[in-house]
Amino acid sequence: MTFGFSRDDVEGRMMAAYLEEGLLKRNPFETIDQPGVGQLVLDAVSRGRATKPELKLGVCGEHGGDPESIDFFYRAGLDYVSCSPFRVPIARLAAAQAVIAHG
Repeated sequence: MTFGFSRDDVEGRMMAAYLEEGLLKRNPFETIDQPGVGQLVLDAVSRGRATKPELKLGVCGEHGGDPESIDFFYRAGLDYVSCSPFRVPIARLAAAQAVIAHG
């Protein structure tokens, strides 16, 4: 809830204006905002694993099927992503590419 709005409320009515006016660089429901939300993810990983080193962390939703987000989540140290069935092939390929690129 970093941005404080829901997909149902924003995408149909406000997202286009936010993007056109430059309030957001990209639709946050499509790819993770790495400097903002991503920093919160990094903080959560760091703090969670400081408390419980074996903690399993992951993400579900559309970001779990976005190649750019998957690359970020791999670098952040997440253990898994989950996404809708039609995005699984893309997610698998992106995960493999992240391992090759950063592994």
